[in-house]
Amino acid sequence: MIRKIIVIDEKKCNGCGLCVDACHEGAIGIIDGKARLLHDDYCDGLGDCLPVCPTEAITFEEREAEAYDEEAVRKNMGKSALAADVSTSSVSVPGASVVAAASHLNRWPIQIKLMPVRAPYFDGADLLVSADCAAYTYGAFHGKFMRDKVTLIGCPKLDEGDYSEKLTAIMTNNNIASVTVVRMEVPCCGGIESAARKALQNSGKTVPLQVVTFSVTGKILQG
Repeated sequence: MIRKIIVIDEKKCNGCGLCVDACHEGAIGIIDGKARLLHDDYCDGLGDCLPVCPTEAITFEEREAEAYDEEAVRKNMGKSALAADVSTSSVSVPGASVVAAASHLNRWPIQIKLMPVRAPYFDGADLLVSADCAAYTYGAFHGKFMRDKVTLIGCPKLDEGDYSEKLTAIMTNNNIASVTVVRMEVPCCGGIESAARKALQNSGKTVPLQVVTFSVTGKILQG
């Protein structure tokens, strides 16, 4: 049947994933860093995803497409909810107890722009340079990545300027033992990885560098 359905311009898409969250039918997913319409029959054509797209990569078109299948959507979203419950260590249910994970934040501040370029706690430190979205994506972030590390966070898309200058100063003025970069798979997170690599090169030091990449669903894709 001919009906109104979304179309995504991959050249404009930055892979931020906002449209995935806005689509209550599960019709959109992130594949290879780009938003894709996964199922024609899941798209209701109402366009909740349009206003959240920061690059205006989503528009409507009228074309031959499967009819919207509300029952299929209901079953799909039910499976997604069940999978999410199984993968979490504690489920938020009214009246149920919630076990709080231990915090491994050992220094403050943590925003890259607010960090000093010299401090005693940098001596021999393992640095964690993370995109700020990452901690919200990976449930065990504190225990797996922040433990025994000095944490620095930032968002290269939202913050003005280049982090590499501050990171260069930190690496140059202190005895840094290692650097771990944690980022999302979306293209905008490439800026924080690039800044860390550039800073390490500018410092002239040979320090182990590891990059860990998360998917938008919280899976470790690399590292």
